[in-house]
Amino acid sequence: MPFQDSFTMAQGCPPSSIAPAGNAGCLLAVAPDQSRPVRGRLAPSPTGHIHLGNAASFLMAWLCARAAGGQMVLRMEDIDPDRSRPEFAVDMVRDLLWLGLDWDEGPEFPELPDLLPDLLPASSQDRASDLSPNPPCDACATPGAHRMPWRGGPHGPYSQSERLALYADALARLEREGYVYPCFCTRKELRLLASAPHAGECGPAYPGTCRQLGQHDRARRLAEGRRPAMRVRCADTVIAFTDRIAGPQRMSLAECGGDFAVRRSDGVFAYQLAVVVDDIAMGITQVVRGDDILASTPRQIWLYRLLGEPVPEYVHVPLLLDHEGERLAKRHGSLAVAALRSAGVSPRAVVGYLAWRLGLRNAPELVTPHELAGIFDLARVVRQPLVLPEDVDDVLRRMG
Repeated sequence: MPFQDSFTMAQGCPPSSIAPAGNAGCLLAVAPDQSRPVRGRLAPSPTGHIHLGNAASFLMAWLCARAAGGQMVLRMEDIDPDRSRPEFAVDMVRDLLWLGLDWDEGPEFPELPDLLPDLLPASSQDRASDLSPNPPCDACATPGAHRMPWRGGPHGPYSQSERLALYADALARLEREGYVYPCFCTRKELRLLASAPHAGECGPAYPGTCRQLGQHDRARRLAEGRRPAMRVRCADTVIAFTDRIAGPQRMSLAECGGDFAVRRSDGVFAYQLAVVVDDIAMGITQVVRGDDILASTPRQIWLYRLLGEPVPEYVHVPLLLDHEGERLAKRHGSLAVAALRSAGVSPRAVVGYLAWRLGLRNAPELVTPHELAGIFDLARVVRQPLVLPEDVDDVLRRMG
């Protein structure tokens, strides 16, 4: 699709170019191209185990794509070498399959068929055909109609750690076009910004300290051994888009932190750049994720604009909170999907309970994702965070 067709420009924003220093008072209104085939993605970070909150977001992502007759891609977002572990990636695949969430393309897991029998409790033996090497497609009843998750696909590799060259190419392009600049600020200098007033959800706005550095100043800092991060130049622009759950959104890039990093000083590429490059390359047209990422969306839309690509549809799912109103995290070990499976909880119970809390069902009943896909209605999804009872694991066990 032509670049101009995916962006509506107003108030002085040119559709084909951006001055590197930005344009004052721009409004950038974006909308997805609804004629593109639906391609969603499951994009877990293998830094721990999937918990109920992750499961709710993944279930919603799967339902949004499958109910529309779309394809699903699994991508491992293991770009952070300090936190990502390959064993967590395998565990996540096991958890997703146990829940009944499949995909058409994804990383290769040649060992997975040998592990599948361990995923199926006696109560789930009727699901064995769903996980066999050549399962019948629910839609067309044709065995082997879809690529199985451990066999890759045409848009691989599907792990971010194997896609670094793509991120480097995208960054080089942005640098050639004057959209990024080196930032030599130290972590200590940036930490001082934490006390700045009116800090938004994306953290305090970067003040542009290194934005106007000349070649001489940059060369001097490099000679001193200072390694720069790379930041995107953000115009004085308001990003307007409509989220399918949260509704119309208008956020300025300044509110989202201003000039943001796309590569850290240690050479690690930032999440914002990686997900945009990957979603473009993999043809992703639908992004469904937790609404804690909502405030990052304008940054990603800005990158889509700089790279001249159409934006996907955005669906931000309400978060699941513990009984004290805190976000679920690794400390909630009993709410990890693997822990629930080991405790004898049925995958249908997990899916049915989450569907009820999300507003998709009138009561907590045993159900599979495929059964939900046939009656899925995004308009029913609740808009507010969901607080789990303290005994939610017992509730799930009692369901079956």
